[in-house]
Amino acid sequence: MSHTPTPASAPTPPTGTRQAQKEQSRRALLDASLRLLDHQNLSGLGVREVTREAGLSPAGFYRHFRDLDELGVTLVTEALENLHLMVRRVLAEQGEPTELIDRTIAVIAHHVREYRPHIRFVARERHGGVRRVREAIAAELSVFTEETATALGALPQSAGWSESELRMLAGLYVEHMVSTAAAFMEAPAGSRAAERRIAALARDQLHVISIGHRHWLAERPATTE
Repeated sequence: MSHTPTPASAPTPPTGTRQAQKEQSRRALLDASLRLLDHQNLSGLGVREVTREAGLSPAGFYRHFRDLDELGVTLVTEALENLHLMVRRVLAEQGEPTELIDRTIAVIAHHVREYRPHIRFVARERHGGVRRVREAIAAELSVFTEETATALGALPQSAGWSESELRMLAGLYVEHMVSTAAAFMEAPAGSRAAERRIAALARDQLHVISIGHRHWLAERPATTE
């Protein structure tokens, strides 16, 4: 008796290959979103628009993200997490204040060159747009501030500073880093002259904060504590 063979199913791709394809699709969605967000807010973006730009189906989007808010939070993490790491390394290094200031500014300038679309997205969404994204930015900067306060507390010139004072000082540093990153981002891409001007101003501003750090205990108002 003849037997009609069952059509062979397609071979199952190796697990590593499937994972690589999944990561590739996820990256395509994030990169497509960044391109589309160059001139608009996240709240104006649609899933179909993103998937069309990424070359994927709308159904494919939901295999990676619950919604566009979650995608936005992911972009925030990418934008700020690596900056935390680099600045943390600078703060952990030994050296004169001038050297540390120069290294910090160099790190920020490099980060903006590498993550310009991300920084633009964070700058635009920080004070408007989607609430979950605003909250994610605020949370990342809060962690950044706490990390910076801890690092500053280990410095000899911080002896006698209270925890609240260290957080206040750390907040000044973090806000300065954010505003410096925004300034670098607004500079014409590839303009070293513009970058040098921004770096010079940022350096002077950080020196002012550093001078305040050294002299705060002697000059602080009696009502501070």
